[in-house]
Amino acid sequence: MTRTEPAGLPLGDDFHLYDTTLRDGAQREGISYSVADKLAVARLLDELGVGFIEGGWPGALPKDTEFFARAADGELILKHAALVAFGSTRKAGAKAAEDAQVRALLDSRAPVVTLVAKSDRRHIERALRVDVDEACAMVADTVSFLVGEGRRVFLDAEHFFDGYAFDPDTALRVLEAGFTAGADVVVLCDTNGGQLPLGIAETVREVAARTGFRLGIHCQDDTSCAVANSIAAVQAGATHVQCTANGYGERAGNADLFAVTGNLVAKLGMDVLPTGGAAELTRVSHALAEIANIAPDTHQAYVGSSAFAHKAGLHASAIKVDPLLYNHIDPSSVGNDMRVLVTEMAGRASLELKGRELGVDLAGRPEAVTSVVAKVKELEAEGWSFEAADASLELLLRKEVDGLAEPPFTLESYRVVLDHRGDGEVISEATVKVHVAGERVIATAEGNGPVHALDAALRKALSPSLSWLDSVELSDYKVRILPSHPGTDAVTRVLLKSSDGDQEWTTVGVHGSIVEASWLALCDALVHKSMRG
Repeated sequence: MTRTEPAGLPLGDDFHLYDTTLRDGAQREGISYSVADKLAVARLLDELGVGFIEGGWPGALPKDTEFFARAADGELILKHAALVAFGSTRKAGAKAAEDAQVRALLDSRAPVVTLVAKSDRRHIERALRVDVDEACAMVADTVSFLVGEGRRVFLDAEHFFDGYAFDPDTALRVLEAGFTAGADVVVLCDTNGGQLPLGIAETVREVAARTGFRLGIHCQDDTSCAVANSIAAVQAGATHVQCTANGYGERAGNADLFAVTGNLVAKLGMDVLPTGGAAELTRVSHALAEIANIAPDTHQAYVGSSAFAHKAGLHASAIKVDPLLYNHIDPSSVGNDMRVLVTEMAGRASLELKGRELGVDLAGRPEAVTSVVAKVKELEAEGWSFEAADASLELLLRKEVDGLAEPPFTLESYRVVLDHRGDGEVISEATVKVHVAGERVIATAEGNGPVHALDAALRKALSPSLSWLDSVELSDYKVRILPSHPGTDAVTRVLLKSSDGDQEWTTVGVHGSIVEASWLALCDALVHKSMRG
């Protein structure tokens, strides 16, 4: 077995940052981790510097059993964290040493075990169908057995806050059974997520005073208060906090590891991560989202791409003086960046800051700034949106300020036709006529849709003259029908994300025809690449 306490962390064993993404987080609808996924998640969490990684429930789920076996056989080398196996106490009327599920926890070879036990008398009597004496015996016997086998044990007191409100003596008896049997931490669980911060803090403070036990906190997010509840519990005396990556979990989810950690580090001044760990929060959050196959939440606190994005002109004016006037922390401290969004709300300060971000110097060019602000407002009124299309905005800025260099090609015309065949197959064919490198080129190509065919024909025409074109691919394509024109007469906005393997950039096109809107965005994408080339 490996160590039983976090290593190389500034607070050592004094404070536990405990992650349960691979067990509680995996209960989120739509998430299904393979064993390889679970190993990859654990490595990322260890890189970040969490103290404990709960890997799953060995003996209950075959994938979790395999995960622990492969981890113990050397596929998972942890530098900071201790690996935790999760399971329940022995069955009623049995002995822990003879309980198959308890033996599976030992067989996992995890150095730490977290046991779940009901602490609400209603659950004990109606769900477990035992009396309180037997429930406490189940806890004490299982904890004592595992500790005797050399395991460090944490006890999750399920439904604690509801149980404590209904019958505090029973809830405390369950905690006492675990703690006196050798559990290092008793974790107060808001299992149905129904608590609010002030109530959490009051209960944690009261339980700490009445017992003197080391307390932990585990919060679900059914009231959207899981992060606030977790922080309130820490401020009230809890020294062990359980979270999941990006708040993944059953129903509304759990306390978000990245928001909780950001608050502990930035607001409470607690060094819960190794040196440099906080600056990895954004990277790790996005990497874990990719493994879960869930798009990152752009508005997630601390790590979302919009967490430090400013749209209002009033904000931009203040940020121009000092970024911390509107940013609550330095974004780089959590591995994020500040962004200024240019929309119809933009003022001169927004545009100057955005220009600086894009490498376009607008200082001392008031007439250019005025002209671009007016142009942006005019285009946004027609349905254009530069908020998510930095590449198109940069082209607009450079055209106004620098006099954009000649584009790599000019269009003479294009044509797209659809061929609906008898077997139901629909093929699009596009022909483009362009002028490139001093020559008139005509090219035709087929595609599975008009935009695909148009892109293929354009590439066919330009490839002999533009050596970099093969490196550029379309990585995302979004279409939105704008509401200003109802029905089939509606205006279409297309956002096109392109990539060359090193960078990504987004362009926008707006027109009554989806094909023309796509063409405008496609041309901007290639012109931007040529300009950056």
